[in-house]
Amino acid sequence: MHAYRSHTCAQLRASDVGQTVRLSGWIHRKRDHGGLLFIDLRDHYGLTQCVLEPSNPHFAKLEKLRVESVVTITGEVVKRDADVINPNLPTGEVELRVAELAVQSEAEELPMPVFGEPDWSEEVRLKYRFLDLRRETLHANIMSRVAIIRAMRDKMAAAGFFEFATPILTASSPEGARDFLVPSRIHPGQFYALPQAPQQYKQLLMVSGFDRYFQIAPCFRDEDPRADRLPGEFYQLDVEMSFVEEEDVFTTMEPVIREVFAEFAEGKAVTDVFPRIPYDEAMAKYGTDKPDLRNPIEMQAVTDHFAGSGFKVFAGMIEKNPKVEIWAIPAPTGGSRAFCDRMNAWAQKEGQPGLGYIFFREGEGAGPVAKNIGEERTAAIRDQLGLGDGDAVFFVAGVPSDFAAFAGKARDRVGNELDLVKQDQFALAWIVDFPMYEWDEEEKKIDFSHNPFSMPKGGLKALEAAEAEGNAALLALKAQQYDLVCNGFEIASGSIRNHVPETMIKAFGITGLGPDVVKERFGALYRAFQYGAPPHGGMAAGVDRIVMLLVGAKNLREVSLFPMNQQAADLLMNAPAPADARQLRDLSLRCVVVDEKKTD
Repeated sequence: MHAYRSHTCAQLRASDVGQTVRLSGWIHRKRDHGGLLFIDLRDHYGLTQCVLEPSNPHFAKLEKLRVESVVTITGEVVKRDADVINPNLPTGEVELRVAELAVQSEAEELPMPVFGEPDWSEEVRLKYRFLDLRRETLHANIMSRVAIIRAMRDKMAAAGFFEFATPILTASSPEGARDFLVPSRIHPGQFYALPQAPQQYKQLLMVSGFDRYFQIAPCFRDEDPRADRLPGEFYQLDVEMSFVEEEDVFTTMEPVIREVFAEFAEGKAVTDVFPRIPYDEAMAKYGTDKPDLRNPIEMQAVTDHFAGSGFKVFAGMIEKNPKVEIWAIPAPTGGSRAFCDRMNAWAQKEGQPGLGYIFFREGEGAGPVAKNIGEERTAAIRDQLGLGDGDAVFFVAGVPSDFAAFAGKARDRVGNELDLVKQDQFALAWIVDFPMYEWDEEEKKIDFSHNPFSMPKGGLKALEAAEAEGNAALLALKAQQYDLVCNGFEIASGSIRNHVPETMIKAFGITGLGPDVVKERFGALYRAFQYGAPPHGGMAAGVDRIVMLLVGAKNLREVSLFPMNQQAADLLMNAPAPADARQLRDLSLRCVVVDEKKTD
């Protein structure tokens, strides 16, 4: 018999009764029932109950061992009595009667429990992540992640893609975040950067003639903590294709993403045909470019109903500024003063003056807004939105770019508070036609709004025409960029790339980067485009977010093996940490910690 195990802790069944077997694992739980000692033995695969009597020579040793100690137990498989069979456990019909015991490793007193999974502080969970990973839910999440990534690889290969590995030590790139820099010992004073994404390499692969690329790629961004992204590093399903238009990317990748979701949805519905929603429409209807389409609420502009009305607050805003709009957020079934007051209080906590509202009862609108605009305008709003008795509507006012994000939050709040969000589905959609540029208020200049390597709609001619017309035309220019969203999360982003050197120079020039700077920063791409570059495009899907959605986790740290905390610190490995003097000397570096408050 093998020194450690003949079976795993999930294998034994009624058909094994009478066999002598050997199991190894962790003591998950101990129970003393009337003189009998029961041990739940756990390994990666599952649990097996072991039992021994006080007369057993190993009873005293097992009784004293702490939970999470590692042991090897040899014994006979016996059938459980009918009244103690555990139908929720694959091994629940049998138990192992202990004959031999070998202690492989004794556990100290635990800093956190493994059995039962009570809430525990993040600091302790991350510092003792090796214990945290033993807990059932997190362990299962990680194994789901493994299976989901395997499914991605299989489906990409089946779709005709080839997996390539791109470099980790590379050059700095403007992907929208700070780089992690790596000092070079051989080239004193110079630095590599960890890739924010394999963007340039995957484009160079297309120029090199490889046609269809994919990679489960690690990406590194030195960003401030964000709730929807792990600090430091994350993984994405990175994709690039040659000789494609947007529609080719959609029709190729949509089945891959849909099939991955369907395979792991556990009965939840998955969108069959992903809608394509223009960015401007998404912002107007949902207040966000990553809408949760499980929520049926769609906002509408109702500006005309308030212009010149008796509701002076809105009417005055409209009169003073032609850019002002009034948006309505329908609230089906929300037609009570109590609910409207709760929403108004919530808005004030969000830093807003409040939320105007109308609620409908007995064929009429009620509330201060309805009173001030009159029956006719109130009825027109009700009819436009398709509302009736028992419903309500909330209003936000101002320049849409200033209030859209808050309006989107209010829509989400209404949908969740009224239980309108369909929890049993994954609602996916493409968001298309993103703006090519945005206004950087801090720098007072035009900048890229998304991926700087994207092709503008209309190409070089569109860039030249917009530049000639001025900033308003540039800000209205659309790019061949698209996102894939699911249940309120952006899970993928991509574009058709700008593969024409002249267009590339012009696109960057509009943001203030001249030809010499572009050639220096993106020399590899620029040179490659001189020697025959195919039209190409692709996308990158966030592996961590997809796994989080599929397993129903609330936090990205619940689907990652060894994450950092929200201060970007690895509590397990104690990183970051100071480098010693010899390391710094080898790198020709000296550390000077700058107090940013003083330098400001």
